[in-house]
Amino acid sequence: MSEVYDVIVVGGGHAGVEACAAAARVGAKTLLITLKLDDIGQMSCNPAIGGLGKGHIVREIDALDGLMGRIIDKSGIQFRVLNASKGAAVQGPRSQADRKLYKNVSRGTLDNYPNLTILEASVEDIILQDGAVNTVVLAGGERIVAKAVVLTTGTFLNGVIHIGTTNYGGGRYGAEPSLGLSKFLRNAGFEVARLKTGTPARLNGKTIDWSVLPKQDADSEPKPFSFMNTKIDIPQISCYITETNEKTHQIIRDNIKKSAMYSGNITGVGPRYCPSIEDKVVRFADKNKHQIFLEPEGLDDDTVYPNGISTSLPADVQEAFIRSMKGLENVEILRFGYAIEYDYVNPQELSNTLETHKVHGLFLAGQINGTTGYEEAAGQGLVAGVNAGLRALGSDKKLVLGRDESYIGVMIDDLIHQGVSEPYRMFSSRAEYRMMLRADNADRRLTARGYEVGCVSQERYTKFSEKMALVNKYKEIMAGLVATPNDLIKAGIHMNQDGIKRNALEILSFNTVDFGQLEGIWTELADIPPAIMELINTDCKYYHYLKKQEEEIVQFKKEENLLIPDDINYKAVDGLSSELVEKFNRIKPATIGAALRIRGATPSSAIALLAYIKKNK
Repeated sequence: MSEVYDVIVVGGGHAGVEACAAAARVGAKTLLITLKLDDIGQMSCNPAIGGLGKGHIVREIDALDGLMGRIIDKSGIQFRVLNASKGAAVQGPRSQADRKLYKNVSRGTLDNYPNLTILEASVEDIILQDGAVNTVVLAGGERIVAKAVVLTTGTFLNGVIHIGTTNYGGGRYGAEPSLGLSKFLRNAGFEVARLKTGTPARLNGKTIDWSVLPKQDADSEPKPFSFMNTKIDIPQISCYITETNEKTHQIIRDNIKKSAMYSGNITGVGPRYCPSIEDKVVRFADKNKHQIFLEPEGLDDDTVYPNGISTSLPADVQEAFIRSMKGLENVEILRFGYAIEYDYVNPQELSNTLETHKVHGLFLAGQINGTTGYEEAAGQGLVAGVNAGLRALGSDKKLVLGRDESYIGVMIDDLIHQGVSEPYRMFSSRAEYRMMLRADNADRRLTARGYEVGCVSQERYTKFSEKMALVNKYKEIMAGLVATPNDLIKAGIHMNQDGIKRNALEILSFNTVDFGQLEGIWTELADIPPAIMELINTDCKYYHYLKKQEEEIVQFKKEENLLIPDDINYKAVDGLSSELVEKFNRIKPATIGAALRIRGATPSSAIALLAYIKKNK
């Protein structure tokens, strides 16, 4: 192959799928190189997309015209909104996926993507010229020239699979590791270290006694991830729940030294927030049970994923502890769980576009940056792909997302400023402005931004503009509908008798008021489409909170350089952990901005510090 490409994306996982599509969308001639065409979009671990924090990222990817939301909408077999009884800011859309269907939709989408070519091959090296990427070298020696390269290597970089005391090279089950690129990164001077993740056994659903287990149904009205979709056509299934017990824990304790993690075979750090079952038993010794979710992997597949028992124990021990659980007494294990250790690059080596500082035109996305999870990888892939494409085309535009505008922005800011000491996972608690960063308003936050840099299609932007025109039209109508407290009392809406006239938007901002009550006063409100009505209702309910947060953002950006008094008593600052107090006392940051950049600090802790300093000035 002698063609020259604007962008080459290495790796066909979730980061790679979004990266190559994003680069192609901005107009770059793009090549995706993947080890196996059949593994594009492979769900290597749990067959699910979304959740708290993660679901927000998927909506943001979709708002920027990415693929993950539309792929899961065509392959999801159990849609649920987590925290549905709580406010919109903390709700998390999630869907169980048909693993085979998700992969097929991913491949089918890329096969017909404009500006994109796909090649099945192994990349062994990258040749630099004047400190910038120039050529990609394949395993057979073939060379392909590119202006920018995006590495999305997942767990393949020098990957080693562990089951008990046995270990062997592998990028995941049934796949060879990537050794050449790991060598290239080290030779180029990047700080490379090791992390670990794992996966549970796979079970034969025909051998599970479902009758004794509690069932978890899908939502009665599945809500799509993509703003381009209005309904889900895929049949929905139920998941089931079992639990570990004291017998399970005793089997694990008796064999803990046989685990790769506890035998000393693994040096990489595993994900604290998604621990192996061995870690759960050791770290939470006071708990006598842990919930395990039994998740079917497909509509025509009997394989079941037992979410919550990731392990690197030997096969015979896995079989013993799994069969100690209710409903699994006679289960057949189709594939045993394993841990995988792999190389990653310190993400502090990156700029906020995900381009490396050391090598121009080289971008990194996904687990190579120390993250874990499909959604985190996909979000980085989109940002890296857009920016690689723009750079290759010679554009001065960039897609840089702030902490106050997206969860993707929070994640990238965390990675490049704090680095990682364990696999990074997104939580809603990481976002200090999460009331603004709702899953339902991702398009209003990001679609126009994406359109400006060229990664959002005209079709999506037109649909978004039409939606916003309707929202603004009905808000304008509601702003002109005014009632007195007496009018509201007569309509059954309890309001303080303060004599103040309020319009319909102001009235709806009260938590005790719903749209149905307003329709009783103004019948014309019944004409508002349900989807638009839901958006306006959420906007009104959050109005006062958002106004306060917007003021906080402006104030914080203004006062980031505020000096911290030398004699400050960090223990007196509400909201600081004892770990942060110790770090602040030891490092003695001079400003709020400097405090924020200390590993473990978050913008919320900096805001607490700022409030304390202002109060005690």
